Amino acid sequence: MRSPLLDTPGAVAAVAPDETIAAHYGEPYAEQRALAAGQALVDRSNREIVRVSGPDRLTWLNDLSSQRLDTLAPGVPTQTLLLDLQGRVQHHLTLVDDGDAVWAHVEPGTSAELVAFLDKMRFMLRVEVADMTPDYAVVSVAAPGASPMTAPPEGAIAIGGDFLVPRATLADVPAPLGLRLAGIWAYEALRIEAHQPRLGFETDHKAIPHEVGWIEQAVHLNKGCYRGQETVARVHNLGHPPRRLVFLHLDGSVDTLPAHGSPVTLGSGTPAEADAETAVPGQIGFVGSSARHHELGPIALAVVKRTVPVDAELLAGGVAATQEVIVPPDAGRNVKIDPALRRRLR
Repeated sequence: MRSPLLDTPGAVAAVAPDETIAAHYGEPYAEQRALAAGQALVDRSNREIVRVSGPDRLTWLNDLSSQRLDTLAPGVPTQTLLLDLQGRVQHHLTLVDDGDAVWAHVEPGTSAELVAFLDKMRFMLRVEVADMTPDYAVVSVAAPGASPMTAPPEGAIAIGGDFLVPRATLADVPAPLGLRLAGIWAYEALRIEAHQPRLGFETDHKAIPHEVGWIEQAVHLNKGCYRGQETVARVHNLGHPPRRLVFLHLDGSVDTLPAHGSPVTLGSGTPAEADAETAVPGQIGFVGSSARHHELGPIALAVVKRTVPVDAELLAGGVAATQEVIVPPDAGRNVKIDPALRRRLR
């Protein structure tokens, strides 16, 4: 659904999957600074919204997903993942329970598949699943990971710095809150700065939670079983994820940003690795998201092989880049074996 805020003077539409909302309203850097200061509102109404009601909703979602939800208190925002049997990420939900129902927002184009899966898993439990995207829209009033400085308007549901507002009122929301409009470019630049992955950007069909740092935010490591939990436990306790999320400082002298999916290769002077799975010689990863930050300049998130040295210079879509570690190469392998037992096992 095309956002009515795209009719605001100066609004420039973003690109897919955000093409129905504004990239910016004419002042990208000023919009970033305002959002970082808690003085702006970002239209994210292309995200989709799912509501789960019924007395069994929290225990049911707890059994299906990666987060501990059976004890979730009303009003406390959290994140959770739905994984496949091999532990690969299929859905990322940002959610809150309001005392009567769980409200979650998800990536554009994913709610129908999510609702179909949840409906299939209801069995005889007292839960109801509904796609609320036609009725509610997501707006954000804080930078990713920051606390909101603005109270939600009447009739809205707060999920941290995100508000779910009635879609019919979307065009009228910013003014009463005293906030200026900021485009999705501002939100994405601050998300990259905050090292927060986005489903479908920093993930692909084989991504697992450890690779992108969702273990810290969306996975509870001491809860009961759920689909994909075996992979999560095995990597956490016995192994390492095959890839890792990195933050990239890009060469500011280049006037283009690497696009999503651009190959990441080792920089000049570093021996190239051969990889039979990639079409680009020497490819060791891919660019997830990139942006121009109002203070840091051009930045990006990328996923690279775990074995790539943390000090190696890289090329992201041909643009020179230096790494900042997000997921360390030694992530995982947290089982501690008693030294006496280790000696007996030899």
